[in-house]
Amino acid sequence: MIATQEKIERRSFDSLGHADHGWLNARHHFSFADYHDPKRMGWGAIRVWNDDEIAANSGFPPHPHRDMEIITYVRSGAITHQDSMGNKGRTGAGDVQVMSAGTGVRHAEFNLEPETTTLFQIWIEPSRTGGAPSWGAKPFPKDGRDGALVVLASGFADDKGALPIRADARVLGATIKAGESLTHSVGEGRHAYLVPATGAIEIDGVRFDARDGAAISGGQTVEIKAIEDAEIVLVDAA
Repeated sequence: MIATQEKIERRSFDSLGHADHGWLNARHHFSFADYHDPKRMGWGAIRVWNDDEIAANSGFPPHPHRDMEIITYVRSGAITHQDSMGNKGRTGAGDVQVMSAGTGVRHAEFNLEPETTTLFQIWIEPSRTGGAPSWGAKPFPKDGRDGALVVLASGFADDKGALPIRADARVLGATIKAGESLTHSVGEGRHAYLVPATGAIEIDGVRFDARDGAAISGGQTVEIKAIEDAEIVLVDAA
């Protein structure tokens, strides 16, 4: 079934929540911190999608989380993670880290690079609460997802090679050359949210520029066509 425009809501970059803290320039696709929009409280189990620019040699000091799946997709630069479990790691552009907060964890995220780091931070509500917290990171070479959606993080055991999360969800990434397209089927009752990290795309004829958001309702198959060379991130969740 081909989607209609009513089943795809475009959320332009300019319409997103905005907070500029100097060291952090953040856009919020959903209500977060001081940005509150009752119409944008989340999308299914997707609760947060922040578009962050973190200045060189700055970052988030240690702070707590619990009962949330937190996925970081680095668009440029790198982020260095440290947590109360003893984990420490650097995640570079195109790569992904995930943290299952479980019963509780403290972590810090710093840009130790000499340049601005840009990333998407995505929070997904877990399918079950509690459990021991965990963290993991993995490189995903962009040439390995050229023209196809590759599962980067998943709550489904069949998705071999993906970083595990405790949610009924998948985080997928793809690079698409201008003029090429791919399709994605969103199951009945599910929710997909797609953001082009770079480039411009059309979803069933509706244009989305870099960093715009597309809220896609379930029960449809959409065609994603690159107008310009594009890098996309898509979350498919309950």
